[in-house]
Amino acid sequence: MKKLYVGNLPFQTSEQELQDWFAEASIQVDSVTLIRDKYTNQLRGFGFVEISNDDEAGRAIQLLNGKDFQSRPLTVNEARPRREGGGGGRGGSGRRQTRKQPRW
Repeated sequence: MKKLYVGNLPFQTSEQELQDWFAEASIQVDSVTLIRDKYTNQLRGFGFVEISNDDEAGRAIQLLNGKDFQSRPLTVNEARPRREGGGGGRGGSGRRQTRKQPRW
């Protein structure tokens, strides 16, 4: 199973429209996930597509990367693995850390 990153998506795109776009290129998609802002629920302009056949995933990248979808050229490439520890944030103990000024 390969996970592909799809970027530069129009903000009004639906999962079904993206799946249909892949189907027009004769590529069988197992799942489509569009990423939304967790506070506003607005699309963030990218998503992920899972394809069970690795050869077909490679073909999808070659055929569709840079091609127009709803008047926008999409970026289609293999998704990078998620970093451990989740999303952004400052990490640490939750305390604000300050740097001590040197005494001159």
